[in-house]
Amino acid sequence: MNERHKKRVLFVCIGNACRSQMAEGFARALGSDCMVPASAGVFPAYSMAPDTVRAMDEKGIDLREHFPKSVHHLSRVKFDVVVNMSETFLPEEQGVRLLEWEVPDPVDMDYEDHCKVRDLIERKVMNLVLEMRQERETTQFKGQGSGRREI
Repeated sequence: MNERHKKRVLFVCIGNACRSQMAEGFARALGSDCMVPASAGVFPAYSMAPDTVRAMDEKGIDLREHFPKSVHHLSRVKFDVVVNMSETFLPEEQGVRLLEWEVPDPVDMDYEDHCKVRDLIERKVMNLVLEMRQERETTQFKGQGSGRREI
């Protein structure tokens, strides 16, 4: 699948130092066939949370080069889906699907709880990936009576 047929997905949290970065990392690792992910924060932090980098490293996903970004830095990019984990209001844009995920902010949690949040995000991202793959399969099928599938 080429880039223009993939959905552009933005994951948003408060500081873009934990939740949205984890979601972007999982989306890149698990869903690069159906989405182009990005992440941003409503009020971006100064740096990544060390426990986030460590927790994702345990899953084989390297976030060492990631850094917090503001939603305003990505305002010119057109997204198909915005996943809000910030617990703050995000205005809806026409043609953009807005998903609200209730995910606790792990920034001040101990490492074990940080990893539980990581695992919750992994499950939510995988469900989104599966949903997008299903949508893609549904839209790719062109009923021509022969059972043929065109890509």
